[in-house]
Amino acid sequence: MACLSRAGFLSTSRSIWSRRKVFIPAALRCTPATGIPIVRRTLASSSLPPSPSFQLSPWRRFLQTLGRVTLVTILTSGGVFLYITHKDRTPGPQEPFDPSKKTIVILGSGWGATSLLKSLDNEDYNVVVISPRNYFLFTPLLPSVAIGTLDPRSIIQSTRYITRHKKRIVHVYEAEATEVDPVSKTVTYQDTSPVKGQQDSGTIKYDYLVYAVGAETQTFNIPGVKEHSCFMKELKDAEKMRTMVMDCIESAAVEAGNPDSQDDINRLLHMVVVGGGPTGVELSGELHDFIVEDLKQWYPELADRVRVTLIEALPNVLPMFSKQLIQYTESTFKENKIDVLTRTMVKEINEKSVIVQNDKGELVEIPFGVLVWAAGNVGRALTRDLMAKIGATQSNKRGLEVDDFLRIKGAEDIFAIGDCTATSYAPTAQVATQQGVWLARHLGQITKKERLEARLRELRSSPGSTPEAIETTVKHINKQSKFRPFHYSHQGSLAYIGSDKAIADLPFLNGNLASGGVATFLFWRSAYVSNLFSLRNRVLVINDWLKVKLFGRDVSRD
Repeated sequence: MACLSRAGFLSTSRSIWSRRKVFIPAALRCTPATGIPIVRRTLASSSLPPSPSFQLSPWRRFLQTLGRVTLVTILTSGGVFLYITHKDRTPGPQEPFDPSKKTIVILGSGWGATSLLKSLDNEDYNVVVISPRNYFLFTPLLPSVAIGTLDPRSIIQSTRYITRHKKRIVHVYEAEATEVDPVSKTVTYQDTSPVKGQQDSGTIKYDYLVYAVGAETQTFNIPGVKEHSCFMKELKDAEKMRTMVMDCIESAAVEAGNPDSQDDINRLLHMVVVGGGPTGVELSGELHDFIVEDLKQWYPELADRVRVTLIEALPNVLPMFSKQLIQYTESTFKENKIDVLTRTMVKEINEKSVIVQNDKGELVEIPFGVLVWAAGNVGRALTRDLMAKIGATQSNKRGLEVDDFLRIKGAEDIFAIGDCTATSYAPTAQVATQQGVWLARHLGQITKKERLEARLRELRSSPGSTPEAIETTVKHINKQSKFRPFHYSHQGSLAYIGSDKAIADLPFLNGNLASGGVATFLFWRSAYVSNLFSLRNRVLVINDWLKVKLFGRDVSRD
C-alpha cells in the first residue's frame, strides 16, 4: 500500500473539513517497520463550540421519579405482605399448661370474648375457651353475606388462629356451656356437634370466669316468629336467607307465564324486614342493590316487581342516629322505592303473611315471600339460670348486672361482658370490644399485684431483706391496687343504606359530625376493612367486593 504524502493529504482534508470546523485528520504516515499508515488527529486552529449536554424535561424527571417510588413501594409492600402471611401461618412454640398458675375460663367467641383473648397476656394464666362455634364472626357485614356480596368464609376467623399465637397453650372446646356453678366455681359443657367422641361432656374448675355468651334474638312471644321468619344473628341465618330469597325468585319465574298466579308472584317477590336498627336498615339497602344491580340483568321480567318493606315499631328508624341522618335515610329509601312502615307493630306471622297494627290502630295483613326478623336481643337460657342461682342481686330482665369493674354482682370472680349484660351502654360490638380490651388489662394488673404480694411475703420472711426493699415493694402494691373502672368511649356509628351510600354519626370536639352519601360509603368500607380481625379477612373481603363490581353477584342456588 502506497503512503500518501503529508502535504497532499492536508490539502485535500482542509478543503473538505474546514467548512465544518471540527476535527482535522492528521497525515497518514508509514511506520518504518510495517509500512501501515497511522491516523493522527489534531484540533483545528479555529475554536469549536461546546457540544450541548443532554437534559431531561421536568415532566420526564417526574415520571422517572414516580416510577422509582412506585417500584420501591410495590417491592416493600409485597415483602411486608409475605412476611405477615408467613408469620400468621407459622406460629412459634408455646409454653405448656402450668398447674401452679390460675385458670381463666372464657365462655363465648364473640366480640367481647375475642377482643379479650387477643389482648390478654396469658403468660401468667392458663386459659380455656368454651364456645359452640370455633370461630369469630364479623357481624356488621352479615347483611352483605345474606344477599351474596360477600362469601361467608370471608368474615369469619378461626379461634385457634388467636390461641396459637399466644405465649401459653390455650385449650379450645367447641361445646356449649350447660351450667355455671358460682359456688363451686365450675363450668359444665356439652358437645353439641353431630360427630362426638367418647367423652362429649365435662366439668372444669376456674379461678376467674369471663361470661361472654351474648344474647338470643328477641321474639316478644309473638306467634309464628320462630317458625316462619329468618333471623340475622349467626352465619347460618345469612346463608338461610340467601337460599330463601333465590327460592322465591325462581318459584316466581316458574309461575310467570300463568295469568292466574300474579298475586302469588307478587307475594313471592315481597321481602319484609322487621326491625329498624342498623341490621334491618343495612339489610334493606343490600336487598335494593341486589335488585338493581343483578336481578335486572338476569331476571328482567321479575326485577321491577320485587319489593322491599321495612317495619319498625318506633316513630323512626335508626333511633341512635341524629335526626338529620334519620331523615336522609328515609328519603334515600323513598327514592329507592323501599317502603318504610314506622309506628307499626307485628302481631302475628303466618306462613305466607304477617299481620301488623299500623299507626291508626288497624290490623293489616301483608303477604311476603321472605321475612327477616332483626328486632332486639334477649338473654340466653344459661344466663337466666345463672341469675337464678345468684339470687336477688340479679333481677334485671335485660341481662346480668355488673359493677364498674365488670364483675357480676353477687358472684365472686365472675366477669361478664357483651350483650349478656344489662348496662347503660347499647348492646353493640363496639361496647363489647372495649370491654374485652379493658378486662385483659385489668386481669394483667391483678396478676402484677399478686406477684408483688408474693414478693413482699418473701422479703418479710427473709432475714437478709432491707427495709428499703420492703418499702419499695409496698409502694408498687399500692400502685397496682388502684384499679380504674371501665369507661366506654363512643367512636361513632355507621350504617349502609344502599345505592353506594352510607351514613356516619361521629363524635367531633364537643358535638357530633353527621355525614351521608357516597364519600361516607367509602369511609364506611375503609372503617370496616380496618376493623376486620386479620389480614386474611381484609384480603378476602376486598377481593369479594372487586368480584361483585366486575362480575356481579352469583344468582345460582345450591
